[in-house]
Amino acid sequence: MASELDICDEKIFQRNRLPARSYYIPPSSLLLNGTWDFHYAPTPKHAPLPAQSSTPTSELGTKEGYVNVPPTANKQIETIPDDAVEWGNITVPGHWQLQGHGRPQYTNTIFPFPVCPPHVPTENPTGTYRRSFHVPKSWDESSQLRLRFDGVDSAFHVWVNGQFVGYSQGSRNAAEFDVSTFVSRGSANEVWVRVYQWCDGSYIEDQDQWWLSGIFRDVNLLSFPTTGRIDDYFVTPKLDEQYNDATLEVALDLVAPSSGEVKLTLRDNSIGDEVISTGSKSFESDAKKLSLSLSVSQPQKWTAETPYLYQLEISVHVNNKVTQTIYQNVGFRCVELKNGLITVNGKAILFNGANRHDHHPHLGRAVPLSFIKQDLLLMKQHNINALRCSHYPSHPGIYDLCDELGLWVMDEADLECHGFYDAVAYPADIPESIPYEERKKLTFPQAAKFTSDNETWRDAYIDRMTQLVNRDKNHPSIILWSLGNEAFYGKNHKAMYDYAKEVDPSRLVHYEGDADAKSADMFSYMYPPIDVLVKHAETTGVSDGSYDKPIVLCEYGHAMGNGPGGLEDYQAAFRDYERLQGGWIWEWANHGLWKTEPGKEGFYAYGGDFGDVPNDDTFVMDGLCYSDHTPTPGLTELKKVIAPIRAWVEEGKIVIANGYDFIGLDHVVASYKIESFGKSGKIVKSGDLALPSILPGKSSSIELPSTPSRNGSGEQWITVTFQQKFSTAWADAGHELAWMQEQISKPNTDSLSQVSPTNTSHLDVVSSRTEYRITGSNFLFAFDAARGSLSQWNFTSPVTLKSTEILISSITPGFWRAPTDNDMPSDFPYYKRYGLDALTSQLRSFDVKTDEDVVTLTAVTFISPPILNWGFEATTTYQVSATGSLKIKVNLKPTGSMPSNLPRVGLDIKLRDDLDNAEWFGIGPGESYADKCSSQKLGIYSAHVDTLHTPYDVPQENGNRMKTRWVNMTDSSGVGIRASSSGNPTFQWAATRYSPTTLQKARHPRDLVKEHEVLWRLDAESAGVGSAACGPGVKEEFQVKCEEKEFAFVFEKIGI
Repeated sequence: MASELDICDEKIFQRNRLPARSYYIPPSSLLLNGTWDFHYAPTPKHAPLPAQSSTPTSELGTKEGYVNVPPTANKQIETIPDDAVEWGNITVPGHWQLQGHGRPQYTNTIFPFPVCPPHVPTENPTGTYRRSFHVPKSWDESSQLRLRFDGVDSAFHVWVNGQFVGYSQGSRNAAEFDVSTFVSRGSANEVWVRVYQWCDGSYIEDQDQWWLSGIFRDVNLLSFPTTGRIDDYFVTPKLDEQYNDATLEVALDLVAPSSGEVKLTLRDNSIGDEVISTGSKSFESDAKKLSLSLSVSQPQKWTAETPYLYQLEISVHVNNKVTQTIYQNVGFRCVELKNGLITVNGKAILFNGANRHDHHPHLGRAVPLSFIKQDLLLMKQHNINALRCSHYPSHPGIYDLCDELGLWVMDEADLECHGFYDAVAYPADIPESIPYEERKKLTFPQAAKFTSDNETWRDAYIDRMTQLVNRDKNHPSIILWSLGNEAFYGKNHKAMYDYAKEVDPSRLVHYEGDADAKSADMFSYMYPPIDVLVKHAETTGVSDGSYDKPIVLCEYGHAMGNGPGGLEDYQAAFRDYERLQGGWIWEWANHGLWKTEPGKEGFYAYGGDFGDVPNDDTFVMDGLCYSDHTPTPGLTELKKVIAPIRAWVEEGKIVIANGYDFIGLDHVVASYKIESFGKSGKIVKSGDLALPSILPGKSSSIELPSTPSRNGSGEQWITVTFQQKFSTAWADAGHELAWMQEQISKPNTDSLSQVSPTNTSHLDVVSSRTEYRITGSNFLFAFDAARGSLSQWNFTSPVTLKSTEILISSITPGFWRAPTDNDMPSDFPYYKRYGLDALTSQLRSFDVKTDEDVVTLTAVTFISPPILNWGFEATTTYQVSATGSLKIKVNLKPTGSMPSNLPRVGLDIKLRDDLDNAEWFGIGPGESYADKCSSQKLGIYSAHVDTLHTPYDVPQENGNRMKTRWVNMTDSSGVGIRASSSGNPTFQWAATRYSPTTLQKARHPRDLVKEHEVLWRLDAESAGVGSAACGPGVKEEFQVKCEEKEFAFVFEKIGI
């Protein structure tokens, strides 16, 4: 009987649901996706039901695996006459909030409803789904019929032809019901599904994602034989101690009305369906279990680097007829905890992974498998080798793809209750400024008492683990089970761990919330600073210098907005400490949902954009990909940092390190080019490199190609590229796997400027109370005498006599930039507190000195914010030469109660609007920051100013370019100016049409308003980006210290 109390009773998480089984859709299946009738109600009381009532109570709880429900709990749901209901339509799979009903809501940790488990809000939106179907005539009349739902959020009751079938909760877990007795074989059938937005299970589904409801995965009607069938199967490959030969163990759950036989056939599809091994075993009538095994001599081993699959055919034979055939891919691999390390086939592995939610920018969690495949292909193409299914079992099809493409998978139970932390911390007024580890000690034990350490929730927790393990147990890519995420730690986790180990001892178990790894096979951490991570490696779980469990980072490198910074430091720690076995970047993609409004440009929405309250704002935009799942600069950076091949120049040789765990470099081809950069860049030599045989984890060296004799003054660089030799399932031949670039010779002379000086006879200086004007043969500089700054610069073409105005307003020292997402928690408010966004300038003196070929103007100013008593004593020296060049040197001395750090130090310049073509000699072509620059190569690049902007889903500081020797800003005819550094070998720069204020205030790209000039930024220093949105801030060496600074830039006219 359907009970309205089911949704608020933690002991009732299913009624009549069949036991979880390995995912398998039989050939006789009917996909019920498509258009369904739909009714949306504000509460369950307002939702319709089929007119006929439910199955009698006496028929519940009578079969193995069904829940026994006390009669007192069976408060029957009242019905509403069908003729009183107005039906609409809805697409299945899908979410009703994305189809015009209710609204999406985003929270990271906080519960969007009052915290009083297991009770749920009275205002509990309820969607009723209805459709008809016919059983195909070709199906066996005696077959068992099952109705299967692969994902329904958050709970549902189901009826067929007016008869109550069952109930289930666990949004990302499957639910399968036997509907044989309810279905008519010769006429139309009607299925009703009543879905509740909230249930008691919502308290343990508080993952960092959108709250979205409805039937969001496939619905199938399945037909299974009753004359003899396999209800479930577990295929376990086992390798001998030398990891050479294998035994394939197959455990079957049978339905056997009569005796019969099961036959096994193992094929190698890569060599023409060759039969590798066969076996069979008889069973008696009423047999429930059957175990078989196959011996396999020296099978190819499955790893993420060598995803070699065999196909197992399992067939049931009764009375000399085949009643059922199942095909299952098999990968031979052995997962162990060995010498304190996670090993596969006896070798320790390194996870270069990413956390991935099921998300589609238009469909939410109703993600098509084709879209998922594109995610995985992109991961493989960016050197990601591991996937954490955060924080629930993913779409069932993803695991087949991981088996085929080669990814290590951590499969995670649908379990998180992070919001109990806020429920505890808020009333206790525990400030966020307290270190997180201290806050955990103050809150986590109490938070765990709600569900994780509460005996009444034990069965619900075990059910989540049962669903996970039993659905996905036959996939070789899955090597780790995870007990969930951010659910504190309690006795119920121990019960989950015990269940997993009993059912499947062939895999290891992970759970970050278990700080002492009592119910986990590894220590796991989130977002530790490097020094803390290293300390863990050296001390946590270490006794007498040894350890029995490794360390992983289930989340690190928080990829929110312009970031993550500091990835190189993590990767170096993984290389230095074998015990540190890598981790998973948080996270794969932004979760923006595409939103349109009449008469406005569409945008990717985040928390609050749908009027959802409460919400966690932009925190859902924290991925390596944009919301449309195309790469951000962060993904490009990660690809370089985790590349499986590293190389460097050492003592006249190229050292090559093989970072793979299992394979050599036979699949790789290498090439090189030597470039000379001076007035221009050119390739002076190129060719292929013969790679030596290099074992996994080892390195070797080859001779550095000889360089041709130098006939210029430029610096020379060698770039070595490593590409795939052959096409694979995830990339074509020629795909770039890794690269290195190093300088092999320095410039003989100062070759950074390519502008040849043109001498003129003299400079004229005209002064007034408000201005100094300096003119040469074809140029004019004007300086504001009241402010001590350059206010005008133009020059005239000797051919066309056209006058070109360069500046829109003064060139001034610059310290401010728009905040990044990673600045927002601490750096941005810190900078604001010191008024760095509101600096003003006071002129103290302005002197002019004239020589024969140079006019020198020296302005002494005090740059400071209002209210506060600190500032910079700034001495800015302008040198105008007779050639028309300008050198600006700035000396800064901070005084007073100053900040410790600055966003940047340099010059702010406003250029004429059409000086919008950039060319530069530096690293590129993408943006780069002090702690996020590994992925950019040195070269000479060109780009329009609009393409220099990085279109983050949430506007913020972007577009910086580092290690620059010179940069040109020109109009379409090539006329403009060049800037180069004087005294320092390189500098940083950015050019944009968006002001820092605009970037800071805009919530979405559509809110950005272009300025009528080009904002050009030249910096001696600019801070890194870090990952402080959720993790460590900018490392000290990448910060800009507030201390005495001096820098200089030289400007030259070009194109005239």
